Amino acid sequence: MTNAISLRKILLPILICLLWPGVPTWAQPTIALTPVISSGLSAPVDVVSAGDGTNRLFVVERGGTIKVYSAAHTLVGTFLTVTGVLAGGEQGLLSLAFHPNYATNGYFFVYYTNAAGSIEIARYQVQGGNPNLGDPSTKTVILNIPKTSSETNHNGGKLNFGPDGYLYFGVGDGGGTGDPDHNAQNGQNLLGKMVRIDVNSFTTPPYYTIPATNPFATATDTLHAIYAFGLRNPWRWSFDRANGNMWLPDVGQDVAEEVNYRAAGTAGGINFGWRCYEGTSNYNTGGCLPLAAYTSPIFEYGHNNTTGGFAITGGYVYRGSQWPTLAGYYICADFISDNFWLIQPNGTGWQTTLQAGLPGGIASFGEAENGELYALALGGILYQVGVTGALPVTLLSFSAKAYTGYNEIRWKATREIDLQAYEIECSSDGSAWTRVGTVAALENNTDPDYTFKHATNLHGTIYYRLKMLDKDNTYSYSKIVSVETDPERGKELQLFPTVNTNGQLQVQLNEGFSHLQVFNMHGKVVFSQSLKQQKGVVGIDIGRYSKGMYTVVASRTGKTVSKPFLVQ
Repeated sequence: MTNAISLRKILLPILICLLWPGVPTWAQPTIALTPVISSGLSAPVDVVSAGDGTNRLFVVERGGTIKVYSAAHTLVGTFLTVTGVLAGGEQGLLSLAFHPNYATNGYFFVYYTNAAGSIEIARYQVQGGNPNLGDPSTKTVILNIPKTSSETNHNGGKLNFGPDGYLYFGVGDGGGTGDPDHNAQNGQNLLGKMVRIDVNSFTTPPYYTIPATNPFATATDTLHAIYAFGLRNPWRWSFDRANGNMWLPDVGQDVAEEVNYRAAGTAGGINFGWRCYEGTSNYNTGGCLPLAAYTSPIFEYGHNNTTGGFAITGGYVYRGSQWPTLAGYYICADFISDNFWLIQPNGTGWQTTLQAGLPGGIASFGEAENGELYALALGGILYQVGVTGALPVTLLSFSAKAYTGYNEIRWKATREIDLQAYEIECSSDGSAWTRVGTVAALENNTDPDYTFKHATNLHGTIYYRLKMLDKDNTYSYSKIVSVETDPERGKELQLFPTVNTNGQLQVQLNEGFSHLQVFNMHGKVVFSQSLKQQKGVVGIDIGRYSKGMYTVVASRTGKTVSKPFLVQ
């Protein structure tokens, strides 16, 4: 792609939008970043979700610490401190990925530079009985990628599980100017490559295998784990959760930053061209094939602070529900400049829109389990990605308070122009939401106050948000607030251990119940016992239970409590 083409796409986004029927006919969305965590983070470089139904966020700090936050962005605590990390500059703990079956097997993987400067991938497991703590004793190094020189940069560093269930990671070329060791085109090492391995070998060293469908799985002159060649420093990249398409930016050298793209189902074994080419520009073409023999980027931008930048940070295709006008856009940013880009297919190519003036220093993007998108600044701020001008209304305050039998939701607004109503939505986990009421807008009042009483018997931490509806049926959401109700709930029933491997589960009943049951993940009763209002410990033999998630339910007239546990 030439600079002229890039400039044309920046100047004419609305014309292209109107000509291609696949793009909505409204104006391009304008990105807004809202800080949701603004303190307590030290050099954060990655933010991910666990895919376990909790919608928690896990923030990776370069120094080796992983912190866990609730769905409402409240710090829960330190999830894990990874040992053996060499941090500083482009080195450190760089990425985290949870196994697709994490909810049942508890495995997660980290990517970091070790004390020798090598790139290392290690596997851990969550602690039994506490989903907010990783178990440091379970560390297992599954792969080590040594550098070919003493350079400390270009480590790549993003782990992602693909739709095929395999672990992918982009590895930098090893550092130095212009890939001096020519690693990116060398099939005998993993530097400068996209790598794909199967990490489901949990008990047998080296704890991974090569997928039979890897493009070089049977090659004699190329490492079998290589999925693609020719990368310089693929710092952040992602899969589109809706279709499995791969979006693969690569940090440039002297001329340009680039975004590569591979549709789901497209064969691997491709070559992105570095160091022969930097984007579509010649770099060091000695012994190389013509440009057409390589896979070129769908978008590239030049090294300047006005319409480009100097270090691309790859993002995600937005697939959340909070900002409908963002749906289907790929969003990325430059770490040095304050520029962001929205990219979307236009029927024959790609529509690319530049947006300047946003916060700089964006080191990573992340996707919550519910599809909402976040941007992470290395300086220690986590932003939620949204849009501006979604509704002509501004919330001055929004809060929730618990009373006996109900929770009171209060908010104050201003600038209610053409606003139709507020819908109050409630969630017990910060992920799945239910509408519990609607309040009509008082439109012409000056800064009106609103109160809504939600009659509920829900207990624990309850989350609320407002869906703000305009008269043309567009909408946006408020921030999330939470309220604590009956904090003693849950102490009636305790499990030891909650993650069980020894065949015995001890159920501690601190109140009298009439019945005790165990359900498997399919809702089938696998244990049932009458209790006659007894308290104390009930032992359950679960040695023959198959691996997976189960739920203990204790009940009596008017009350039921439950707790999950894992058999592995």
